[in-house]
Amino acid sequence: MSIKNTLRGTGVALVTPFNNKQDVDFPALEKLLNFVIHGGVEYVVALGTTGETPTLTTQEKITIVNFVFQKVGDRVPVVVGVGGNNTKEVLHDLETYPLHNAAAILSTCPFYNKPSQQGIFEHYKAIAAASPKPVILYNVPGRTGCNITAATTLKLAHEVPNIGGIKEASGYMIQSMHILKDRPADFMVCSGDDHVTLPLIAAGMDGVISVAANCFPKDFSEMVRLCLANNYAHAKGLLYKLLEGIDLLFAENNPAGVKAFLAEMGIIENYLRLPLVPLSQPMHQQVKTYLSNY
Repeated sequence: MSIKNTLRGTGVALVTPFNNKQDVDFPALEKLLNFVIHGGVEYVVALGTTGETPTLTTQEKITIVNFVFQKVGDRVPVVVGVGGNNTKEVLHDLETYPLHNAAAILSTCPFYNKPSQQGIFEHYKAIAAASPKPVILYNVPGRTGCNITAATTLKLAHEVPNIGGIKEASGYMIQSMHILKDRPADFMVCSGDDHVTLPLIAAGMDGVISVAANCFPKDFSEMVRLCLANNYAHAKGLLYKLLEGIDLLFAENNPAGVKAFLAEMGIIENYLRLPLVPLSQPMHQQVKTYLSNY
């Protein structure tokens, strides 16, 4: 079975909870896992950008992955983020991370280096050859400073074994449609942008890897299922119920927004690692006001 079927629907890019000593808060992570799974998400993603992975040590990452596997069990699939801008280091991580129970790995486009499209192709070709699990490309030029073009995505999809899909968060609707038009039949394309998930599924995407599903798992995952069932009339109602909340998630920084929501909901404490800081007080008050009316 391809990951296009296994990972159809809503994946949640998990935050990494911290306590007041700046340690990973594993009881809170377990609470979050239960909350999103009971809320109906189809799978979870550990060590994504929303998990503040640039500030985690290698040992913390390995411990988090093992913990997520243990607590999730066989309830939903788990995708693990393994990426970076040093190809050799990514290959080493693929050898050392506990990936035995992963459904796939999610690997971000190399950031800061600004490689050419051929460099991006060779980077992912090397990762795909080394990975014990299918590779999901992650295109998020707003964070990496580098766009994976539709032509490069399609070249990887058609020519490189073990490339199973893409999380497309470029914000370029036309680029997304070119990928959808010419992708292989078993190649998964999912949204990486909560705001435009509905129109992207209408264009043919298979779901989303979501930030909003951390705090709104029930409504957001139901909206996605309605879209996949071509029930856009009801899906739009849920989207517009959530829209202001999604705006607040990204108003200052991700994951500062979602951590503020989760803290107000009593699931985690509101701590981030520098250089990220919690939401400003005026913005946090807007989060409280939205939740009181939600």
